[in-house]
Amino acid sequence: MAGNREAYEQAMNAGHNAAWEQEWATAVASYGRAIQEFPNDVEAHLALGFGLLEAGRLPDALRVYTRAHQLTETDPIPLEKSADILERLGRLREAADQYINVADLYLQQRDLNKTIDNWERATELSPGMVHIHIKLAQAYERTGDRRQAIRQYLILAYNFQRLEDVDKAIKACQRALRLDKNSPLVLNTLRALEAGNSISMPPDDEERAAARGNNVPAASKSHGAQQPEELDDPLGPMGEAMTEAMAILATHVVEAGMMDATGASALQALEAQRQEMYPQAIEAYLHAEPKLRHPALKLNLGALLILQNEPGEAAKHLSEAINHPTLALGAYQGLGLAYKMQGKYRQAVKWLMQAIEGVDAAQALTDQDRVDISTTYEKISSALERQNEEVLAAVSQRFKTLLEGTDWKHHVAETRRQLEETMRDQGEQGVIDILVAEHGDRLTNALENIDRYMRQRLLTMAMDEAHFAVEYSPFYLPIHERMAEVLLSEGRVRQAISKYNVIASVYMSRGDNARAARILNSILEMAPLDLSVRKNLIELLESQEAWSELVEHYVGLADTYSQLGDSDQARETYALAERTAMQVGASPQTQVEIKHKVADLEQLRLDFKRAQKIYEEIIQLAPNDERAYRQLIDLQHRQGNRLEATRRLDDLLRIYARNKDIPKITRVLEDLIRVYPNDTGARSRLAAIYKQLGRTKDAITQLDALGEIQLEAGLHQEAAATIKQIISFNPPNIEDYQRLLGQLGG
Repeated sequence: MAGNREAYEQAMNAGHNAAWEQEWATAVASYGRAIQEFPNDVEAHLALGFGLLEAGRLPDALRVYTRAHQLTETDPIPLEKSADILERLGRLREAADQYINVADLYLQQRDLNKTIDNWERATELSPGMVHIHIKLAQAYERTGDRRQAIRQYLILAYNFQRLEDVDKAIKACQRALRLDKNSPLVLNTLRALEAGNSISMPPDDEERAAARGNNVPAASKSHGAQQPEELDDPLGPMGEAMTEAMAILATHVVEAGMMDATGASALQALEAQRQEMYPQAIEAYLHAEPKLRHPALKLNLGALLILQNEPGEAAKHLSEAINHPTLALGAYQGLGLAYKMQGKYRQAVKWLMQAIEGVDAAQALTDQDRVDISTTYEKISSALERQNEEVLAAVSQRFKTLLEGTDWKHHVAETRRQLEETMRDQGEQGVIDILVAEHGDRLTNALENIDRYMRQRLLTMAMDEAHFAVEYSPFYLPIHERMAEVLLSEGRVRQAISKYNVIASVYMSRGDNARAARILNSILEMAPLDLSVRKNLIELLESQEAWSELVEHYVGLADTYSQLGDSDQARETYALAERTAMQVGASPQTQVEIKHKVADLEQLRLDFKRAQKIYEEIIQLAPNDERAYRQLIDLQHRQGNRLEATRRLDDLLRIYARNKDIPKITRVLEDLIRVYPNDTGARSRLAAIYKQLGRTKDAITQLDALGEIQLEAGLHQEAAATIKQIISFNPPNIEDYQRLLGQLGG
């Protein structure tokens, strides 16, 4: 039920004034009155929470901020305040969990800096939160802060060792080494783990600064910092598997004592492969293969056939190697390449993505990480299943490229994180777009760089990166969206809106209505009076027959017309919104809100009878709508219908009385008397309320004014009755009232 807007604003202003003077008890009381008027108002809850916090009433402040979060679940501020209060109350584990929730909200808003701050705070309050340290390490990698990323990986190594999971501890160190292969701290930690020695928590920034002086660990001095760089095999998982397969096959031949022609052919093939004499190696493997159907031989033979452009035969052999745990990823990649070379893109995408997922999962530090990675690839796979061969051909090329070079393990993880963000922000189609876009691998890096520059407020560099990306992939719209975001951050709002408008138009022309609607809604938040944008969005929703959403935007368009002074168009559009709301069975509350807007407009047009009719309709829909009753009371007064105004006043007072809300009864009567001082009905009722509340002096004041009005109107009998009421209070000047009553014949 809607409250009194004027009373709400008065209470909020009183609260703000008291807060300015640091009179927190008064501020809290005022904000509480505001919430009584509008129980679901977020601003009032935030203000009350702040007042309670400053007043030292922490448990009460926590309850208020919790309620504020329920009212606006996407706003991180109430949760952040709750976390701070929990921390002050000493409930550290709860505070840490709350900071994690805050970080999740900031992450959804792509504010990585605030996300990191809240994750860091959580780990300070509750050390050993492995899953958060993993997120921090990955986040620092994305922001380019290698030093902090390395420290997080070392913290992970320390915690994994405490959990007696040395393998994961070693893997965390290896991830740190990928960021800095010459770090003495990482190298020493890794050596200690491999030797079975205990490691300590990595030093914080200040301690590391000291360590760079004279306190360098002895181990790093003795072993030296320089280590040869270990690059990924340029052939990808298949290349690594080939190296493993050669060792496995050689061991198998020797241990099995295969001194016959088969064994000799296998060893000959291995030697030829080492010397990169691939045709000779293939021939020797084929000689050995009938009697030596080992997965390692099959893997090498299949991979070499691919390198020699014989994909058909390669697939037969590779399919027999996929069940070997060490060789599976290489076999997956090899099968994907074989099918791609044959133009069988659906099968190619399937096997290449299995290889990519395996590479990604192998770098995961926890079981939950592996589950999350699997979920992401399931979503991508589901999206790809519905694509045509042309799209799958482009995707297979992207996957092929992703598994090549000397740093493909890092690129796999980064690409997956980019696709996760794209899935979250733009849905499945966004993922398809970036996978099939020309130079998609470069686009992933470009988006990462742009986001990092924007977080660092390096807006010129962000825009330069975006322009560079547009040069090699001009039709990839998310880059253009980033350009609009940069323009907005620079304060160039009009240019940003124009850019967004073009993007939305392109999405609409492509039939991507969901993303077009998202962009148009974003523009409306920046420029709510832009008629063209509102009309485009309405046209889009009409084509989708999204009637429920249309009601909201019809109302928005009508509001815009009204603010621009075009009352005729506003009236017509409100009527359209009202008809649509009735057709789709919108809630009575929605219909009432529309009718209120129409009635307000009719009052501006001075069509009071039409406005009165609409308010009567509102009462039929919502019998307890206070605002409608107030407006009807005012309309009756304007038209000189005091009796009807009093009747409507009594209707409103009955609503308050049922709720036992005496303060509202008092307030509405006082407001009416200020506006209509000659309203005898309001004065008599206010006097009765004052009498009920024991406010004798105020009751006499109202009755005195009422009596004067009655006397001036020649209503002597009514005036006499009023004077008798005053006398019943035994006022100090009772003789004057008795004398006046005698003159009136009483």
